[in-house]
Amino acid sequence: MRRLLAPALLFVAIGLVLYAALYGWSEHLVWRQGRSNPFFKIAGVTEPTVDWVVLGASHAMPLDFDEVNAGLQAASGRRIVSLAGPGTGPLYNRFVLEHFLQRHRVKHLLYVVDAFAFYSRTWNEDRFADVKLLRRTPWDPALAALLTRYVRDQGVAPTAVLDYASGFSKINNRERFERDVWEGEAQFDRSARASLSAAKKRVAYLYPDERSPAALARYMASFSALLELARRHDAQLTVVKMPLPPTFRRLLPDEAPFDEALAQAVQANGARFVDFSQSLPDPALYFDTDHLNRRGVAAFSEAALLPLLRAGG
Repeated sequence: MRRLLAPALLFVAIGLVLYAALYGWSEHLVWRQGRSNPFFKIAGVTEPTVDWVVLGASHAMPLDFDEVNAGLQAASGRRIVSLAGPGTGPLYNRFVLEHFLQRHRVKHLLYVVDAFAFYSRTWNEDRFADVKLLRRTPWDPALAALLTRYVRDQGVAPTAVLDYASGFSKINNRERFERDVWEGEAQFDRSARASLSAAKKRVAYLYPDERSPAALARYMASFSALLELARRHDAQLTVVKMPLPPTFRRLLPDEAPFDEALAQAVQANGARFVDFSQSLPDPALYFDTDHLNRRGVAAFSEAALLPLLRAGG
């Protein structure tokens, strides 16, 4: 046994060294190919205080496609950090904001709200363990500690911490040499045609679980906690619904109870709510069933967003 112990230990040591080398190289690629991951963006913020932080799911992401955010900053005179992510609900967005506030301050918070993100674990607890997000998230001990707390207190799966700490998803990322760009950005200049069948498929995808009052209450509580967190850090709060084409908007289920619960959360936290969902009905202003294209963002920015950003909400 003693004769076998030394070679076994040597084999393990060599394996650990190789794994550490792969981890280091994978982390290097995260920084070299980084673009849309919210934690990558946070790591690149150098100012102690920014004017606006934008949170939400994919409907908020066109506001940071291509050079849009730079244009919004130049036109408004405000420093804007967009931390929206695809399919991210209020629990995940609270996690993002909490990490941002560990090292920075924000004067104004803009939350782009979508009802679908308040009805399912898919867009909340399960997003923490999503390999597409983990493999692009830079290593940060403070973030690892925060993630551990969310596992303990918020029902996030422990595998999220294990994956993040071990770098497993980064090492096994088949897209490691590709830039971290959400697939929707490649379609930004496209104009869609209204399609009822496509809209129905999209809505079915966004609502994978049976909608329940209990789920709405749980994730509305997470949303309220996010607003309370921002308010404790002296941020002014603005909540908006983004423009949506009529074909898609009419298919959204249970918007009335969602709006009622949202109104209570917004009022309780002293936030302002503006519903822009019916402001741009032309389907040619969207690149798919529900996301603004370049022309749509330009129209929305000129008519509504820039006045809001300049006025501070």
